[in-house]
Order: sequence, then structure tokens, then C-alpha cells
Amino acid sequence: MSSFSTSSATSNSKLPVREIPGDYGFPFFGAIKDRYDYFYNLGTDEFFLTKMQKYNSTVFRTNMPPGPFIAKNPKVIVLLDAKTFPVLFDNSKVEKMNVLDGTYVPSTDFYGGYRPCAYLDPSESTHATLKGFFLSLISQLHNQFIPLFRTSISGLFANLENEISQNGKANFNNISDIMSFDFVFRLLCDKTSPHDTNLGSNGPKLFDIWLLPQLAPLFSLGLKFVPNFLEDLMLHTFPLPFFLVRSNYQKLYDAFSKHAESTLNEAEKNGIKRDEACHNLVFLAGFNAYGGMKVLFPALIKWVANGGKSLHTRLANEIRTIIKEECGTITLSAINKMSLVKSVVYEVLRIEPPVPFQYGKAKEDIIIQSHDSTFLVKKGEMIFGYQPFATKDPKIFDKPEEFIPERFMAEGEKLLKYVYWSNARETDDPTVDNKQCPAKNLVVLLCRLMLVEVFMRYDTFTVESTKLFLGSSVTFTTLEKAT
Repeated sequence: MSSFSTSSATSNSKLPVREIPGDYGFPFFGAIKDRYDYFYNLGTDEFFLTKMQKYNSTVFRTNMPPGPFIAKNPKVIVLLDAKTFPVLFDNSKVEKMNVLDGTYVPSTDFYGGYRPCAYLDPSESTHATLKGFFLSLISQLHNQFIPLFRTSISGLFANLENEISQNGKANFNNISDIMSFDFVFRLLCDKTSPHDTNLGSNGPKLFDIWLLPQLAPLFSLGLKFVPNFLEDLMLHTFPLPFFLVRSNYQKLYDAFSKHAESTLNEAEKNGIKRDEACHNLVFLAGFNAYGGMKVLFPALIKWVANGGKSLHTRLANEIRTIIKEECGTITLSAINKMSLVKSVVYEVLRIEPPVPFQYGKAKEDIIIQSHDSTFLVKKGEMIFGYQPFATKDPKIFDKPEEFIPERFMAEGEKLLKYVYWSNARETDDPTVDNKQCPAKNLVVLLCRLMLVEVFMRYDTFTVESTKLFLGSSVTFTTLEKAT
């Protein structure tokens, strides 16, 4: 039995107790209908908005894709506000075992037969071992973050300028993917450039191909010439098998196995089998690091571009003034003094979080409170949070749909506890006992460093952007060098 009850919730709050609204429709067919609404009839945001308005609640029941036949149980309780969302971070109340992708789990064949750390619950002993190793590794490498990223990003700007010169525009995503993979590989593989390995320039493509069948049940390609029912059959009805990408994954595994020798030696000293450590390292590099940068960096550039020349001038002035004070050296100390840069990065993470979904299964009966109601979630029920709604909660953020660069400056820093992109509050830190991204602080640093590098070189720029099934596609149309 739960330690909570409806009556105790009432005594602690004046909010009314409500039955969680919504339903799952007819068995099997209800899940199919919700899947078509989610992907084709309404689209993701409209799917949630329509139900939120229908039930007059930010908490309700529905089915989440993919449903039949990939997921046995698509039923979830949806959280769309900033107040209920943090229950998903409370590991005393929710279980995080095999919920990374929501209501289904890809075959462990994709990970060498192991369950990577991201799929483990903190109650599992292997979780503490693996995450502790990752946290230790990140700590040991911290002095390399800035110099290695600057090495990798120098090629990004050269490629952007060449493409604009030749074609009048440049696709940022492809160039950013190359830079991101280069940085991650150098960081984890003893500063070795992937171009000096058997991977050559194929690393980003190999990771993309490996990620596709794992994530295919969660997105629509949006191809107008492919009928909806046909795409739904191919992507959302049956899992894509590992053998389609086996050779690609093996190339990645072999490269990390050979060139991350010191990292793997350290893992063995921590009691982790070398094979398991290498598969986890590939997952960390490909799914967590490269996969996250693949979405986040284009979002960062898109929103900063939308801020226009006025924002660019302010950023450039702050960055160049502080770097000049530091004798022209880009250091962590200098970056930490850039209050506008920091606020802009947090605002991007708020308005377009790189990981929009969070899941957790109730370990016990849980009482949760939204802004206007109290609800009872039963033990074993799956809870789903859609972060883009929670971090644009109008009862927390003023003008939540607008990109406000200085939102988190001065007194605005108090709002950082409502920025949830890292599977925890921005004011929290990753530990072996939680599921917060172990590289949370590194991600923030790299976004700040990206802006520093951009505005040390350029005064302003313009882009065109379109929505992708994962993030945004960004194309540079102008790039004005610093005067």
C-alpha cells in the first residue's frame, strides 16, 4: 500500500482532488488512433494541446506511440506543467528501468547484449558502477574540454565559409555533426582524430545509421510522397532489426576498442568488464553525446539567429570585452563571467530542450499536484512528461513562447530550477544515485563556448530553418566577419 492517500493529500493542500481525466479508447484500436493523431492528423504539440484543452487539465491519460506491435502497453499518464514534471526525477517514487525510449525497449543487440547505463534504474548495482565511472572520466578530462573543442570547431567555420562562398549558403547540421563527432572521439580516444583511424570521415554517418532503427518508432519522416499508412507500417508497427546496422556498429565498436585504450583500462580497474565498458562508451559517445549535440547545436544557432543583429551585437561586445580582459585567452573563468551568454544558453535549453520526453513507472501510489488539482497515480502506472510544455508553463514563465535572451540574468537565475533538460533541475548536479545526464555541465559549457567562438569571429549572421523529425535543420545564408 502507498504511504500516501487521497485524504492526506487533501489535508496538506486546498487543491481539489480529481480523477485523472482521459481514457485509452478501445483496446488496440485506441492506441492506433492516438498514434495516427500524434504523427499525422494533429502533430506532436497539437496532440497534447488538444487533449489538455479537452480535459481542462495538464494531467491526463492517453496512449503514447509506438503502441502495437512494438510496445505491449502504450498507456501513460501525461504531465504537461512545471509543477508535476519533477516527480519524474524522484527515484524514490518512480522507476527508471528500461524507460529511456518510453513504452518500448530496443533489442540489447544494439548494445552488444548489454543494457547501457541509460536504461538502468539507480537501484541496480551496475548503474552506480557505470555512472560513477562516467562521472570520474568526465572529471579527469575537464582540462581538455576547451582546447579539444576549439580544435574541432575551427574546421566547422572553415567549412561554413567555404560552402557560403561556393553556394551562397551552407547547411549547418551536416558540418556541425562532423565537428561534434570529431570532438567526442578526440575526447574519449586519447586525442586521436577519427580521420587517422579506419573510420575516416564516416563516423557521423555510422552513428546516424545506428541510431535510426532505435528511434524510428518515435518519429515521422514527414515525406509527402510516402503515404502515412505505409510509413506507419514501416516505422511504427514492427521494430527494425539490428542486423540492418550490424556492420556499421561493429566499425564504431572496433574504433573505440582500439583507440580508447586508456579509458577502457581505467574501466577495468573500476571492476567493469572491458567489453561491457566499450559498448557503454559507444553508447555514451553516440546516443548521449553526439546524438544530443546533433539536436542542440542547430537549435542554439537557430534561436540566436532569430535574436537578430541587436542580440548579436550585445553578445559580441560581452564576449570580446571579457576575452580582452583575459589577455585574449578563452578560459573557463572568462566564460563564467559572460552573464548574457549563460542566459542565452539556458533560454535555448528551456524553449527547445534536446530531449523532449521523460518517462518513469510509479514505484508506489503517488499523490501529485498540478497548479490547480491533486491526482492519485497508482503503483505500476507509466508517467510521461512532455518537457517543451513543462518548460513553457505560463504560470512559471512570463511570455513562455518567446525567446528572451536575458531571461535568466540577475533575479531571473531563480527560474533555473524550472529548466529540466538534463533529466533533473538545472540547479541539481548528477550523482550515481540519480538519472541526471552525467555530462550536464559539459553540455552547457560547450554551448557557451560555441557562442564565444562564433562571436569572436563574426559580427552577425542570418539563417533559414525548418523542422526535422529530430530538432531543426539550419542553413546559414549570411556570415559577416568581425570588424
